[in-house]
Amino acid sequence: MVQQLNVESFNLDHTKVKAPFVRLAGVKNGQYGDVIHKYDLRFKQPNKEHMEMPAVHSLEHLMAENIRNHSTNVVDVSPMGCQTGFYLTVINYDDYEGILDVLEKTLNDVLAAEEVPACNEVQCGWAASHSLEGAKELARQMLAKRNEWKEIFED
Repeated sequence: MVQQLNVESFNLDHTKVKAPFVRLAGVKNGQYGDVIHKYDLRFKQPNKEHMEMPAVHSLEHLMAENIRNHSTNVVDVSPMGCQTGFYLTVINYDDYEGILDVLEKTLNDVLAAEEVPACNEVQCGWAASHSLEGAKELARQMLAKRNEWKEIFED
């Protein structure tokens, strides 16, 4: 038996999922009534493929900037260390279909981008590590499988 750990994704059997997908990974209730939802935006199949860091970095900048144009409930978009996806955290927004729509709009913004926002030494901690074309390719791949985002596990 595998030991249960504190981190939700460490308890997920990564051999059973089928990327790409968008999965509700957790819900936290604040003491004053706020509700936080954390989503697993999985772009690549765990332990089979990964995103290259310059593309991940640029996609993170592009999504973090553009997603807020589609929802005021976004708290954060964070890349996974395994380079297979991102976490999206929202506050007081319990609408899975709405999250899918927000992500779709954001990825279309990535495709339309002409530059990576905050891609300079003043606003970024590693400005030399970016790839706009890599970010666009990741967005294209994810959008091409939009109809599969709800299918989290292998049949």
